[in-house]
Amino acid sequence: MRTFTGLSAFPLTPFHDDAVDEAAFVGLITRLREARVDSITALGSTGSYAYLDARERARVAQLAVEHAGDVPVFIGVGALRTSQVLHNIEQAETAGAAGVLLAPMTYQPLNEHDVFELFRTATEHTDLPVIVYDNPGTTHFTFTLDLYERLAQLPGIASIKIPGVPAEPERAREHVAKIRALLPEHITIGVSGDAFAATGLNAGCEAWYSVIGGTLPQPALTLTRAAQEERPGDAVAESERLAPLWALFAEYGGSLRVVAAIAEHLGLAPERSLPLPNQGLDQTQRARVAEVVATLGFV
Repeated sequence: MRTFTGLSAFPLTPFHDDAVDEAAFVGLITRLREARVDSITALGSTGSYAYLDARERARVAQLAVEHAGDVPVFIGVGALRTSQVLHNIEQAETAGAAGVLLAPMTYQPLNEHDVFELFRTATEHTDLPVIVYDNPGTTHFTFTLDLYERLAQLPGIASIKIPGVPAEPERAREHVAKIRALLPEHITIGVSGDAFAATGLNAGCEAWYSVIGGTLPQPALTLTRAAQEERPGDAVAESERLAPLWALFAEYGGSLRVVAAIAEHLGLAPERSLPLPNQGLDQTQRARVAEVVATLGFV
């Protein structure tokens, strides 16, 4: 199997008293290693990378690689300034990462030229494979198909993390095929947005960059393996079984707060594990998360 295929699990970076809870983070990485996920992406959006300083990021990268065993680890390196991105890449290299995930972080809006130059500079700076992070919900930058095609010509681009697919299977296949036609064969397409995973994998995406997989790897692996083994109905069935989770993601403004509440409820992370000022879910919302966890049989 190629490195940038299958289930890439995105773990939380739990906090306690305004510092990374290293023991909890190592526990999550160990859990993913033992589950035999295909790869681990530390310091993605689920890992709250934007809230960590350079020292914290370097330490998290080190811990992830150290405890992942033979599971490949990708490290998020996005930052507001290109020089910071390059420093984060160097730290990922030092840690022994198998690749880096690069998001075009914004405060002032970026244009396509800005983003292309960011990736050109990054790929010239490292021999590590680079995953293009396309998530307009967090970065507030929207990639075009033309930009995908230009970036695909850069050496070192290994995968593109797309932000979901159309819900209707035929339209999803058309969408993925349109992207695939622009990319060299060696560049994989990875679906994100967990509710879209089954549809995206069945439509031809080679990877799932998964939020839920970082905390609950087993159901994510069940879905992924069904799609890989050309059992599309089973992949859809598993996604439908997990629909109460997807509903919570939609209702509570995204996946991060819900996944943090799950990890806290299961004892995998300390209470209030998100970096401030993110307060996480309130008690009523946490009770609903606990009900879903019990209904789905997660332990």
